[in-house]
Amino acid sequence: MGADTAATQLAALTADRVDHRFKGLPPEADGLTVGELAAQRRNLFTDGFTTPVLALSAERLQHNLALMETYATRHGLAFAPHGKTSMAPQLFWQQIEHGAWGITLAVPHQVRVARRFGIDRIFLANELVDHAALRWIAAELARDEDFRFICYVDSVRGVELMDAALAGTTRPVDVVVELAAGEGARTGVRTEAECAAVADAVAATTTLRLAGVAGYEGEVPQADPERVHAWLRRLTALAADFDKAGRFAGLEEIVVSAGGSAWFDAVADVFAEIPALSRPVLKLLRSGAYVSHDDGHYRKLTPFTRIPEEGALHPAFRLWAQVVSRPSADQAFANAGKRDAAYDLDLPEAQVVRRDGVEHPADGVEVTGLSDQHAWLRTSPGAELRVGDWIGMGLSHPCTSFDKWELIPVVEQDGTVVDYVRTFF
Repeated sequence: MGADTAATQLAALTADRVDHRFKGLPPEADGLTVGELAAQRRNLFTDGFTTPVLALSAERLQHNLALMETYATRHGLAFAPHGKTSMAPQLFWQQIEHGAWGITLAVPHQVRVARRFGIDRIFLANELVDHAALRWIAAELARDEDFRFICYVDSVRGVELMDAALAGTTRPVDVVVELAAGEGARTGVRTEAECAAVADAVAATTTLRLAGVAGYEGEVPQADPERVHAWLRRLTALAADFDKAGRFAGLEEIVVSAGGSAWFDAVADVFAEIPALSRPVLKLLRSGAYVSHDDGHYRKLTPFTRIPEEGALHPAFRLWAQVVSRPSADQAFANAGKRDAAYDLDLPEAQVVRRDGVEHPADGVEVTGLSDQHAWLRTSPGAELRVGDWIGMGLSHPCTSFDKWELIPVVEQDGTVVDYVRTFF
């Protein structure tokens, strides 16, 4: 598969027709292909786009891609960014072009999307026990010798289910034992002794191959630098113990993987300490929210706030809505709500007001709630806000921003739309 398949499928995206499926696009552009609309380089504010409309900054997107490529290279990390953040094949390939080893995903549907667009290296950060999905994965591995697939295992029962589903297949599925981030955390094996039992179960099969260890430090209870570093050292010690016991015999490399978007500096610190093992170590970082970054959750937690000398990610999303009601001096409503804006972690942040082609800061304007199709705005005395104004809002948590928009305009600073990103949630 690979680049040739990707080029064909990405070209097919540009040949899709603009119509009612895609929110915010100019109604009179119906019937144009996405590529034709992009070639027109319309202005987001003056050329027929309707509100609400989500915009992805072209300049900030490229900045973030380049920054994480530099960071991973500087720290000797392979990079498999979590694609479930965007589920946008165009962005998958931009990440690969910026040095990514492959793409991390979470569920079988996402793997099918990635394979459709030629992604050859996939890390599934989940245990996979679905019989139909496993048979499909096995068929992909048999069909394409260049396809590399790795997924979690976190129980003996899971290993048994995988082995049964894969019976008779010719190429083993690579798995990594997931070490839980602590008691009460999400998935994963709770103790090192249980990890060894899961590894033994894998070794007893011919359908699975133990490729390494992995986990997610973002689930460490009451996470702080000390606790996160301590858990990561448990993970790397588990890899060393497995290696000493000969569990990785026959591998070309040992996979050690972690990395959400809040603590990848800790991952870099601890992975740099991994001692020499019997085989080279693929130190696989999986942080994915960096692509668009955000104006809420990750802005507060990004490692670059702790290590400013390494650079800074820039929030790349802005949701534009229009003020449709101003019922009182201290209240207004805009026409974007839960169906348009991420709200699972933080409410949108009112940033700018646009009127007659001029933008000014949204001083004294606060988003206090979201209905299905309305943002509730509180306005302080003197706040400049009128019915008809466009209001630009920053969003929190990229994972639930991308999934609300199937076709997202990529916009330069002056408002010129230069591309469209297609998502597949």
